[in-house]
Amino acid sequence: MELLTLGPRALRAALFLPSWHRPGDAPLPVLMDPYGGPAMCKVRAEQTWWTYVSQWFAEQGFAVLAVDGRGTPGRGPAWERTIHHDLTTPVLDDQVAALTEAARLRPALDTGRVGIRGWSFGGFLAALAVLRRPDVFHAAVAGAPVTDQRLYDTHWRERHLGHPDRHPEVYVHNSPVHEAGSLTRPLLLVHGLADDNVFAAHTLRLSAALLAAGRPHEVLPLPRATHLPTDTKVAENLLVHQLEFLRRHLGV
Repeated sequence: MELLTLGPRALRAALFLPSWHRPGDAPLPVLMDPYGGPAMCKVRAEQTWWTYVSQWFAEQGFAVLAVDGRGTPGRGPAWERTIHHDLTTPVLDDQVAALTEAARLRPALDTGRVGIRGWSFGGFLAALAVLRRPDVFHAAVAGAPVTDQRLYDTHWRERHLGHPDRHPEVYVHNSPVHEAGSLTRPLLLVHGLADDNVFAAHTLRLSAALLAAGRPHEVLPLPRATHLPTDTKVAENLLVHQLEFLRRHLGV
């Protein structure tokens, strides 16, 4: 893992390359691996369970990039408040800016083949990425994504978006379900059917909107799984399933 500081906003990022990759080797497809939202950072100078997952994907032939953009903790109140009423624009802009700068600094990154995967807020961000920036992101895996902000935890969502009766347009702008018709890239939706944090209705609602708009996509339901799968075999095979989806659509 290499820690990077990227661009004029000094975005904190972690880059994972395969242990077998050498300077001068062919560029690698990129896998963005963010959380990107309030209350959690992924980029730290320590080993955690998600750094092992990112490195595992790297060993399969990807340059994996995790970025903490605006809205994540640890950079002061103004940084966190940037996402007030807009959980989408600054967050997605920072992922794109970090990718562009990382590719400028590290020729191992092939920006012609970019996937993104994430869970919870990261899943919301992954779905948003292929909906709004298909010019940058070529495939996405969205796990347990929030797709309709009106369905999420009241206090936590109103902290960022205000009251839905006073700001209905804010809730629409931040809900990917309303943009289903713009999907042009491969999208895999994954959701635990027993998720008591982000209800499975989020994925079902987005899938229904995509189907109504005639947009092909894939859905993987996880029976008996809550917000994160805890069964070791399910978790293992879920990683393999994501890997095969990304390999298939990014030409790995």
